[in-house]
Amino acid sequence: MDRAREHTTHTEPGEHPASQDDGRHPYSGRSTTDGTALELLVHGVGGTTPERMLDDPRTVRVTGDDTAAVFRRIDDADAEKRPADYRGRPVPEAYVWCNLTSGNSSRALWLLLLPFMVVNLAHWMRPSTRGRRRTVRLYGLLVRLTGLTLTVLLVAAACEVALDLTAWQCAGARACAEAHTWLGFLSPTVSDGGWWSRPGRRLAVAALVPTALTGLLWYLSHRTWSEYESQRPMDRDDDRPEDEKEAPDAPEAGAATPIAPDVEDTARVALGRPGFWYGRRLVARLRAAHAAAGFLTVAAAVGTPAADHDRRAGGPALLDLLGWLLNSALVLLAVSVVWVVCRRGRSERRLDQHLDENLVRRLPACSIAVLVLAVVYAGWSRPGWRSTGRLPGDLAFGGITLVQSLLVIALGVVAHTLYRSRPDPRTAMYGLAGPAVAMLACALGGVMSAGVAQRVADWLGGTEDALSGPPVLLTWQASVIPPLLLVLLGLLGWLTRRTWVLRAAETAAVEREYGLAGERPQEQGMGRPGPDGGPERDSAPPYEEQEAQDAGRTRRIARTRAMAALTDRAPRIVAVTSAVTLLLGAAALTGALVTGETPAKAAHGSYDLIAGAAHTAQALGSWLIGVGFLLFVTWGRRAYKDASARRTIGILWDVGTFWPRAAHPFAPPCYAERAVPDLTWRMATWTRTTGGRLVLSGHSQGSVLAAAAAWQLTPSVRRRVALLTYGSPLERLYGRWFPAHFGPEPLAALHREVDCWRNLYRRTDPIGGPVRLTSRHGPQVDAEPFTDPLAYGRTGAHPLPAPILGHSDYQADPAFVAERKHLLDRLGTELPGPRTSA
Repeated sequence: MDRAREHTTHTEPGEHPASQDDGRHPYSGRSTTDGTALELLVHGVGGTTPERMLDDPRTVRVTGDDTAAVFRRIDDADAEKRPADYRGRPVPEAYVWCNLTSGNSSRALWLLLLPFMVVNLAHWMRPSTRGRRRTVRLYGLLVRLTGLTLTVLLVAAACEVALDLTAWQCAGARACAEAHTWLGFLSPTVSDGGWWSRPGRRLAVAALVPTALTGLLWYLSHRTWSEYESQRPMDRDDDRPEDEKEAPDAPEAGAATPIAPDVEDTARVALGRPGFWYGRRLVARLRAAHAAAGFLTVAAAVGTPAADHDRRAGGPALLDLLGWLLNSALVLLAVSVVWVVCRRGRSERRLDQHLDENLVRRLPACSIAVLVLAVVYAGWSRPGWRSTGRLPGDLAFGGITLVQSLLVIALGVVAHTLYRSRPDPRTAMYGLAGPAVAMLACALGGVMSAGVAQRVADWLGGTEDALSGPPVLLTWQASVIPPLLLVLLGLLGWLTRRTWVLRAAETAAVEREYGLAGERPQEQGMGRPGPDGGPERDSAPPYEEQEAQDAGRTRRIARTRAMAALTDRAPRIVAVTSAVTLLLGAAALTGALVTGETPAKAAHGSYDLIAGAAHTAQALGSWLIGVGFLLFVTWGRRAYKDASARRTIGILWDVGTFWPRAAHPFAPPCYAERAVPDLTWRMATWTRTTGGRLVLSGHSQGSVLAAAAAWQLTPSVRRRVALLTYGSPLERLYGRWFPAHFGPEPLAALHREVDCWRNLYRRTDPIGGPVRLTSRHGPQVDAEPFTDPLAYGRTGAHPLPAPILGHSDYQADPAFVAERKHLLDRLGTELPGPRTSA
């Protein structure tokens, strides 16, 4: 990146940038009510460079750091000092935030946190409602408990691999220990009864692996919070004029008192609350609870086999008593962990900077102490104790699966109740998107656990001594993958047929729009204001002649439109997949508990068709889950080394980590808790310092960040802001999947409160779409869909074939310039000048 120079503004909260005029800062506090405007560009998924956003190879960082920053062209660095040079055009700025999701190589490790990210999404997918506070709290509580079971499942899988398969089974079998020489000191036969070869001591050594995993998750959660989510949002009283500030004894936001007319809509919209992007207290509590749950899971895996041995007839009475005390401590702390998870949710109506320091420190410390006691207890000498069979993992994994299924069903009942209180036909899956996504998160966790256990068992068990292998339930779960794939293939066939039907319908539309059916073609261009509030689209000049109809060209355009429309079929795909997953998971749990054997052994002696199907499903499922695990590891390794692969993963994180960590503290960090305060501070300080106009221009995911930042502004600043969104998923994706926060009412409130808003989209765009707001509260938001491609064939304006742009390059369309100019013209110029410090 070519930077000739760098301007960085250091402004403390509550300090007026106008008071920092030392002759070097480009914003000298001068009023620019004579027409200077700022266009703040926010890019979308996948990231980009400031040079590309500003269309200039020479850029300068105005403010920010290497993670996220605001850039300008070098020639525009001091634009506020030369307002006459910018009459009729805005000063462009680019906010670049892509390093928040695809920065250094450690981002590749976030793939391991995929189930945690998915369950965190389920928290934000609750249906829109009003007044049902207890039901809303119950919804959040159930999602948090589901997230807790995922943490226990991941740590239990690590215990299964390290303690059961490695230390208990392989080290206890002579051939396996000899084949894997690094296990020799743990083997009773290879080490001739060495000190570490006792079963309890082998478990104590192996416990280092899941303990280290839990500690790593704990550390990463704390580190990413300090880097991403510790950005304190702007205190709105610091940015309000004196006559707008609340009196010292004013009630807290959200209290049952009359709300001022200019803040009524924001008070009702959750994303406009002061503490929405600052979940410091909840994340700290959940982090402590989940870390404690992980350590307690390891302690149970180490201490339970020893306690079971001591309870047998003839065992030492003292060790039996210690075993009961250890189990009691485990149960007591487990209840405490559940209580912490259930006790408190998010506090959004104020900036909650209080930390439950005693709980955050003592709960993990107590769980670590119990783990140490369990290790000492298991390592005590027990003559005659031998490792045979497998550890009692079937009961543990079966219990986790049963609890997850019950939580998902209860979550579905609660979500349905919320949806019925305020139904909206645009809501995905009739309000059941959250439970469906939570089910998929549990399925991902189960597949990852079974995949790791199966691969390690195959690697260790390649000897003449056959190992008992992983728990039977994990084998059953792997065996239901082939039937699930058959269902997915059926859905793929349905999508293919649907695409073919849509393409046939779009073919006629393409012929009609481009004048291939005897009508005159239309091209977009600058013109007079149209009936929808935007510039009128002029028809093509009379001299523009284009090529004759090309069947292949028509099919490509129609196919692109048809495939873009498949995004709206995603709710049906998720609904069928999650329902089938729940049924197959219940079948696997029932089969494992009833038979106690693998599917192939359980079907032995039955009809040949059933036995063959069971054997095929078990073998194919084991192979598929192994291949999937290897592909997962390979992708993560490639992303660790290759920046382009990290950007691909970053696209997934762009969508999945927009929301704060409300259900799982080990999920990848929320980049919006850094990006939204960045944008809010930038807009508030610029408008306060200069008094100028501001256009917030967001593409794709950048439009979601732009809307979230606009909600965080004070009403006086929000009225100075125009919103330009293009390729925006605000309604098409976020409005349908997250209706409580981006549904019709929140978007309508934003429409009323910003000065003006214009939304641009194409029919070939698989992500962006209309926001579907009427003109009841102002000018029409949605423009007419942009023509894509700009020309069907070769014309005078387009001598070469025009590409099908789809989701990209909106700014390359001539109509984009006209829409932006019209938006600037609509934005009022009679704005107050800057306030000066005392």
